[in-house]
Amino acid sequence: MEKVKYTTYDELPLMLSAPEVAAVLGISRAGAYELVRAEGFPALRIGSRIVVPKEKFLGWIDAQMAGG
Repeated sequence: MEKVKYTTYDELPLMLSAPEVAAVLGISRAGAYELVRAEGFPALRIGSRIVVPKEKFLGWIDAQMAGG
C-alpha cells in the first residue's frame, strides 16, 4: 500500500479514513483507530466504516492546539 503524503490542508479529502488520519498526524494506524474511537473525536460510523469529516478534523486539531 502506498503511503499518502499531504502537504497542505487543501489536499485532504472531504472525508478521511483512519489510515489517512494516521498519515496526516504522523501516527501509527493502530493509534489512529484508537483516536477515531475516542470520545470527543469527530468521527462518524457509517456501517462498519469510520470516517472523519475534514472540517471537523481541522477544528479538532485547532482545539487541541488551544489546549481544549
